Amino acid sequence: MAARRRPAAAVPLPPSDEVRRYLEHLRVERRLAPTTLASVGAALARLESAAAAHPVALREVQTHHIRRWAAQLHGEGAAPRSVAIVLSAWRGLYRWWGREGGVAMNPADGVRAPKAARPLPKALAVDQAVGLAEHRQPGADPRLEARDRCIVELLYGCGLRVAELVGLDAAPGAAARGWIDRAEAEAQVLGKGSKRRGVPIGAAALAALDAWLAQRSTMVRADEPALFVTRTGTRLSASQVRGRLKARALQAGLPTHVHPHMLRHSYASHLLQSSGDLRAVQE
Repeated sequence: MAARRRPAAAVPLPPSDEVRRYLEHLRVERRLAPTTLASVGAALARLESAAAAHPVALREVQTHHIRRWAAQLHGEGAAPRSVAIVLSAWRGLYRWWGREGGVAMNPADGVRAPKAARPLPKALAVDQAVGLAEHRQPGADPRLEARDRCIVELLYGCGLRVAELVGLDAAPGAAARGWIDRAEAEAQVLGKGSKRRGVPIGAAALAALDAWLAQRSTMVRADEPALFVTRTGTRLSASQVRGRLKARALQAGLPTHVHPHMLRHSYASHLLQSSGDLRAVQE
C-alpha cells in the first residue's frame, strides 16, 4: 500500500497590513521572543491563506470558519497541541483587533482544539510484579521487609488505591475508614465518593499479611490502629508508601519507575488477561 501523502503546504501570502501591525505590536509592546513571534506569524499566515481560499475577508471571518479551518489542520496531521497553539494565535489577533475597533466579535473565542489522547497507564509484566513482591534486600530489617511485601501484595493482589491502603486499620472500629477481615479473607475499604466495598484477599496476600501482622506487634504504638506503620509506630502515609515502593523497585532491578497506581493497573490488566471479562474486572 502506498504511503499516505501529506497535503501540499499552501504558499504563504504576504501579511496584510492588520497582521503586520499586530506582529509589530507583539514585537515592540509585548516583547515576544523571536521564536515565539515566528510561530505566531506562521499561524497567522495560515489564517490568511485559509481566508483567501474560502474566500472571506479577515474582518468577516465567523466562528464556523475558524472551526472548519482548525478541523482541517487537525485532519492534515497536526497534533492537538499544535492546533491549540494556532488557535491561540488567531484568538490573540482578533482580541487585539477588537480593542482597536476593527472587529465587533472574536470568532476564535470558544473554539477549542481536539483533546489529546490520554496515554494508557503502564502496567508491569506478571513476572515483574511477582518479582517485586518476592524481592529480598540482604541485611534489611525483617520487620520492614514483611511490611513492604504485604504492601505490594495488597496493592497488586487486591488492586487497592494507595489512599485505601494507608487508610486500613488492623481491625474494625467505629472510626475506621477501612480494615482487614482476616476470617473472611477480605479488606473493607472506603473508596472514591466515600463508597465502601469489600475486596477479596488472595492466598499470597493473606500469607504476606500474616507475616506482617506477626511483626507489626513489635513496631506499633499501643493506641495506633493503623495496619501499616512506620519505624516509630505511627500510620504510614501515602507519600511514604510511594517512596518505599520506588526504592524496592530499584533494588529489584525493575527497568521502570513503579508507583502504587501502576500496581493497581497491573492488577486489572492481568485479571482481564486471565478472565477476559471486562465488566467483572470493572466491578
